[in-house]
Amino acid sequence: MRSLAALALIAGALMVAPANAIEIQEVTNKSGITAWLVEDHGNPIITMNIAFRGGSALDPDGKEGLANLAASTMDEGAGDLDSQAFQRKLEDLSISLRFGSRRDNFTGSLRTLTANSSQAFSLLAAALTKPRFDTKAVERVRRQILAGLRRSAENPRDIASRALMRQFFPNHAYGRPSDGTLATVPLIKLADLRVFVAQRIARDNLVVGIVGDITPARTAAMLDIVFGGLPAKAAPWTLPEVQAVPGKRTIVIDKPVPQSIIRFGHAGIKRDDPDFFAAYVMNYVLGGGGFESRLYEEVREKRGLAYSAWSYLSPMNAAGLVLGGAGTANERAGETIGVMRDVWRRMADKGVSPKELEDAKTYLTGSYSLRFTSSRRISSILVGIQLQRLGIDYIEKRNGLIAAINNDDVNRVAKTLLKPDGITLVVVGKPKNVTTQP
Repeated sequence: MRSLAALALIAGALMVAPANAIEIQEVTNKSGITAWLVEDHGNPIITMNIAFRGGSALDPDGKEGLANLAASTMDEGAGDLDSQAFQRKLEDLSISLRFGSRRDNFTGSLRTLTANSSQAFSLLAAALTKPRFDTKAVERVRRQILAGLRRSAENPRDIASRALMRQFFPNHAYGRPSDGTLATVPLIKLADLRVFVAQRIARDNLVVGIVGDITPARTAAMLDIVFGGLPAKAAPWTLPEVQAVPGKRTIVIDKPVPQSIIRFGHAGIKRDDPDFFAAYVMNYVLGGGGFESRLYEEVREKRGLAYSAWSYLSPMNAAGLVLGGAGTANERAGETIGVMRDVWRRMADKGVSPKELEDAKTYLTGSYSLRFTSSRRISSILVGIQLQRLGIDYIEKRNGLIAAINNDDVNRVAKTLLKPDGITLVVVGKPKNVTTQP
């Protein structure tokens, strides 16, 4: 544990150049495997993030939670190493290795000291190509996941978020819980995990981002070591495009808690929409700007109705959403919802002021460099840019795209995107003056 703590300390101290000074190199080896690399030889550490397109939304019906269980068990032994031996080796060599699943992607991360990188790459390769899925280890992890799902089933925030997604996507995979349910996780068999790896972990849906003490030549060789043993192509899959179900409705879920949890929203836009940045700037003013946003000012500052109120854009591969939320005392839930609706409507009707626009652009461009403060964050950003197909020059172009947004752009998008009369609302608690309206 001391060695892992030391690695974390080094990683946390690794401050990389500002965004506009980051040089991304595209490295493609002879096998055609590609990675984006940011060299930094100031510290003896290498960070790698990976993703495979296609996430938990592709879980088979009745086996929801498959991707999550696979992610939680792929590092529980691989090749000749059982779970204890594999984890002990990671610890002894100060290697951090994790996998995760999201609706649209299956992810992994590796962090290692340069001196131990050869062993780290071999362990990652084994986890990807030869995971053991031993019964004892899988059942232990399954019990942990089920315990987490039981806790989540009692958490008002989780209850509200799940209910909202079911309302938006009743007949689409996005409406299902990404981590599975208490009913489906026990049905996932060891054979399902092996099929998942065989069909979904492949080179054609792979994205790689690397930051740290490694050269392009060493990166090219590493790509073969880690990923050369993967199938060339994943099994064919599609995720149908979908629009969130429109319409004004309110769902109240009765729960004996002192605070009502409010979640709401409607259809939004995807990341590749030409109006995405105008919507992004608009949302900063609406509820994405923290203390500076209208929702925070009207709900918290002026009326003291909630500790916070917020909104955000949620672009997914097959759909987009605009979401918002707050938490407030039960007796003030109706008033809080009314204020939030009014803020939503005012933005749709009148848009933003010139000062609000300039303040938003100043913050969004000025704060961008704060995302590039560690090798782990930069590596993750490299993967995100590739997944969204934004181009290797995106970091250089991004602030210019925001700076070019004008009032007409934002106000036009606010008028077309925001649907004050089409909000789906979920409230968990015992809210006063709020009733279910299906």
